[in-house]
Amino acid sequence: MKLMKPLTSFILTLCYSSLTMSGPLFDALSQEKQAFIRTIIEEHFSSSTLTVSEQAEELAWFANAAAPLNGTSIAVLSEELATHSYESEVLAPVFSRLTGVPVRHDLKPEGEVIQEVNLQRIMAAKGRYDAFVNDSDMIGTHSRSGWALALSDYMEVEGKAFTLPTLDLEDFIGLDFVTGPDGKLYQLPDQQFANLYWFRYDWFQRSDLREQFRERYGYELGVPINWSAYEDIAEFFSVYVKEIDGERVYGHMDYGKRDPSLGWRFTDAWFSMAGAGDTGSPNGLPVDEWGVRMEDCHPVGSSMSRGGATNSPASVYALSKYIDWLRRFAPPEAANMTFTEAGAVPAQGHIAQQIFWYTAFTSDMTENGLPVVNKDGTPKWRMAPSPHGSYWQDGMKLGYQDVGAWTIPRVMGKKEQKAAWLYAQFTVAKTVSLEKTLYGLTPIRLSDLESQPMQARAPSLGGLVEFYRSPARQQWSPTGINIPDYPRLAKLWWPNIADAVDGKVSPQVALNNLATAQDRALAIVQRNYLTKNCGPVIAPNSALRGAQWWLAQPGAPKPKIANEKPRGETIRYEDLIKSWNAAGG
Repeated sequence: MKLMKPLTSFILTLCYSSLTMSGPLFDALSQEKQAFIRTIIEEHFSSSTLTVSEQAEELAWFANAAAPLNGTSIAVLSEELATHSYESEVLAPVFSRLTGVPVRHDLKPEGEVIQEVNLQRIMAAKGRYDAFVNDSDMIGTHSRSGWALALSDYMEVEGKAFTLPTLDLEDFIGLDFVTGPDGKLYQLPDQQFANLYWFRYDWFQRSDLREQFRERYGYELGVPINWSAYEDIAEFFSVYVKEIDGERVYGHMDYGKRDPSLGWRFTDAWFSMAGAGDTGSPNGLPVDEWGVRMEDCHPVGSSMSRGGATNSPASVYALSKYIDWLRRFAPPEAANMTFTEAGAVPAQGHIAQQIFWYTAFTSDMTENGLPVVNKDGTPKWRMAPSPHGSYWQDGMKLGYQDVGAWTIPRVMGKKEQKAAWLYAQFTVAKTVSLEKTLYGLTPIRLSDLESQPMQARAPSLGGLVEFYRSPARQQWSPTGINIPDYPRLAKLWWPNIADAVDGKVSPQVALNNLATAQDRALAIVQRNYLTKNCGPVIAPNSALRGAQWWLAQPGAPKPKIANEKPRGETIRYEDLIKSWNAAGG
């Protein structure tokens, strides 16, 4: 999609615009400002759930609200995603011109964004950036540390005059994910994408392959409901089919390089997909997908001896399956790939399915000329809910959803804080959110998902719109409030997981080491955060009940089950969509 041309090229005269709009705020603006608003709506925000007059009023509100901030400039930071490129190249210049508040919107890799957030948090003073779009995985950190502005409080008092009347928080589909254990909103969702199942729909429809699969496994080739079916399908394509149209094909794709992104592969809900945690929305209560137990609002440990599940039988099962599938069914080069390197592989046309696939790759999978795109532009692939492991139960989280959300430091210049809050709201306002969603395919508003432009685009997006409009999306969530210091704990995962992938230690030993490391980190965090702020409470070793006591209790950690590979279950993709529609999706 073409991004915005320089603002200097705009012709700011009324006679060149075909749009008719009016409203008290818009009518009170200068003719030059009115012409600017007409131009940007017509050229860049023509798709919106608002009428053009409603858009004009919303944009006029921003112009008026920013008047007291004349001379203020801000810098913001987000990770390198298409959605944020749109914000940096289109929305930041528009906002700067509209409000007179210059915005520098920088983009960096995700790891560097987290480092910058952590640096400013530790300094506890005004830093280089006035706002961040960082993952809501840090909600447990932001809500406990006191560093992030509590937006709920800010909107009611100091920021009331700078809060968009048409913000419509109820329209956001991810508010639960940015709410702290105290019930307050600490972040504002800016983009979302889920970790789903991806598969070659065209291959799954072939009668010859369907017959071969039925003869070998005794059930239908379709969207796998459980990990047993996923494993059978992976084996079928990698071991028995082997070639399609003369090309070597594989039934599984993943990555396994010793790299920080290997940690995301697991903290992004792999254990929850296996069934290691507890039931409860959005992250499992009291044990979440990291295996961390929380009592009241206090994390109390991740080892089984403390009631956690990080080194439980279900977690060992999850890690073992990951390693087994990577070695047996993925392309040989996958084991030495990072997240970024592996992301482009399914589009090359030789992968039958992928259990751990981010919808952020949707736009890259729909380009004309790719082996996975038909001549008419429709995809040969589809996305569907992830299959679940043998320990999973109804009512549990089923996958990960990345929610990049605006976070504003609490300690900073008051004018900069207000300007940052205005810009954050501008990037998600209904005037611009639909266009941004159509560009980056990371929806945040239900109204955008239900709009006619999104419905028209749906056939080319392989199930993205259908998933987000369905009740199934409620089972996908980011890292939750059980994790009190995301940067400190997240960095422990990839070295320990890599030891198991490289064969240095067994999955059980790797997870024992990880659980112990997390407990030590939680104890350090306990000294930093007061317990009244929902900080960790790590009991001394002498007070522990032990793993066997906890395994005998209901819920997580769960004892090992006798049959970790029950019969495979699948569903036809068409029947899945029908079930969503019947449920109101």
